[in-house]
Amino acid sequence: MDFTNPLVYGVPCFLGLILLELTYSKTTEKKELYNWKDLASSLTMGIGSAVLAPLIKTISAIIIFNYVYEVFNPLVEGVRTNIMGWESFGYAWYVWLICQFLDDFSYYWFHRQNHMVRFLWAAHIVHHSSDNFNLGTAVRNGWFTILYKPFFYMWLPAIGFPPEMVVVCLGIEALWQFQLHSVYIPKLKFVDVIFNTHTMHQVHHAKNVEYMDKNHGGFLNIFDRIFGTWKELDEEIDIQYGVTKAPNSYNPWVILTHEYKDIWNDTKKSSNWYHKAMYVFGPPGWSHDGSTVSVKQMQKILLEERKS
Repeated sequence: MDFTNPLVYGVPCFLGLILLELTYSKTTEKKELYNWKDLASSLTMGIGSAVLAPLIKTISAIIIFNYVYEVFNPLVEGVRTNIMGWESFGYAWYVWLICQFLDDFSYYWFHRQNHMVRFLWAAHIVHHSSDNFNLGTAVRNGWFTILYKPFFYMWLPAIGFPPEMVVVCLGIEALWQFQLHSVYIPKLKFVDVIFNTHTMHQVHHAKNVEYMDKNHGGFLNIFDRIFGTWKELDEEIDIQYGVTKAPNSYNPWVILTHEYKDIWNDTKKSSNWYHKAMYVFGPPGWSHDGSTVSVKQMQKILLEERKS
């Protein structure tokens, strides 16, 4: 069966909603919600992603997902059968729900590893580099994450989900993620119990120490709750957005590459190859001499300070 990626219809809506929020913010009390230069940078990177993504996703969907699907789900007497013995999944409504649920599980670990592994963080930091939180920030995507993102999802076609189904679920996930980037939606009570909502995503984008590396979920918050990364918005805390080591530039190329440059410079701080590897693949902020610390270390220090 052939399906259209939901993002084909979503992109025009994204632009319309950004314009609507921009207009509303400039005519009400939140006039500082959008910074014109910052918005221009975000849109430039969003356009770049929109151009690159179809090329990369075509490769991932047609070559990677289809190849994996064919290898693990060969035709046996005319029936697509998984190598583990079960018949590959069809297009029943409950199969779609299961696929979307497992897509969210994959997204959680993809997203969490982007925060845990510095080399991946170098690509993902682009999305967090703005100190504004708005729908414009939602399209501020790095151009390099799409090079490795498919590898977190290839297990889905491997166990029998059709590649086109996985691609559609990825698109639905992206649509949900876009609309989360708004400060105008308050806590949603019963919705907050199950879904990843706007206030939870505000926490995720905050650089307040207690909020960092929290709420990695896609459209559900169940995996954050299970794996200990869920954090509710505390309305008593003055939330600050962005990253602790910002690029301090509106130049899209600087925003896209500054963390890779920092990684390279850090690897030269020690001749020890373990240290070099940790600067690349360890958690962001790790240092061999304690000159900088990781998020876990910062949160531990904050906790000890509050206890004393």
